[in-house]
Amino acid sequence: MATDANDFARSMGIATSGLRAQSGRMRVISENIANSSSTAATAGGDPYRRKVPTFSSALDRTLDAQVVTLGKIRPDQTAFNVKYEPSNPAADASGNVKYPNVNPLIEMTDMREAQRSYEANLNIISATRRMIQRTLDILKS
Repeated sequence: MATDANDFARSMGIATSGLRAQSGRMRVISENIANSSSTAATAGGDPYRRKVPTFSSALDRTLDAQVVTLGKIRPDQTAFNVKYEPSNPAADASGNVKYPNVNPLIEMTDMREAQRSYEANLNIISATRRMIQRTLDILKS
């Protein structure tokens, strides 16, 4: 029975790490969306640069299992979107304004994928809790 309890704890711990990682990913995506149409604070300056979350694997010694963590959040080095808007206060000497390298459609797609992964991990936790409850019910009878 001890290994079953360890398996339940390991299952819940791994799923919980997935919840934390996907939650962090959704936070980064939300920041990207919120800044998708911002401009630089100074004329000719660089606007918000899209951030890309990464994941890493780590050994959780208490669970004796590999868990996922939110890794480094890296700047997306793709080019900014440039529009000719000479009347914009953020325009450079040529009248061009740099806009963030954020595509809201891609961000929404990434957000949906993160939500689905979050829900999958939540379902694992719920299923594990149901199995624990059924095990306890069997032991009671």
